[in-house]
Amino acid sequence: MSRFAEVVVLALDAEEVMEPLTRDDEQRPWRGRFVQIQSQWPGSFGNGWATEFERMRPRSGFLEHLESLPWPRPESVQVLIHDEEDDCFGLWMIQDGKLVEVRLPHTERFHEPAPPNQDSPPSPGLLRRTDTGSGLPEQTPHHSRDPRPAW
Repeated sequence: MSRFAEVVVLALDAEEVMEPLTRDDEQRPWRGRFVQIQSQWPGSFGNGWATEFERMRPRSGFLEHLESLPWPRPESVQVLIHDEEDDCFGLWMIQDGKLVEVRLPHTERFHEPAPPNQDSPPSPGLLRRTDTGSGLPEQTPHHSRDPRPAW
């Protein structure tokens, strides 16, 4: 299924960890590669990498793979994800060794009901701003959501 998503990883002292992710690797559970975000002021930023996913299936296992990496400063790891249907970027940070979505003020992630089978990739849901005055979708109860991780 086509559904573009932009991903930015920010992490301090992570050049060695991120370098292999700047190349294609068929052994990884997800498909793609990052490019380093360069600052116009050398040495002032250089802690960011970006990629884009064109489809949902190639991103499966992405967050779990990032969790497994030997981050020199895991407390600094921030993963920003903007799915094409989201109102804004979502934020994931490492907590107790896992990348978890951090709830941002005035946002809520809305989930669709689980598909009838596992032929289609899991959906990440929709991250919506709750302070815009526009209508919000109905939230799917936890027991009716797809338990598979979308990322």
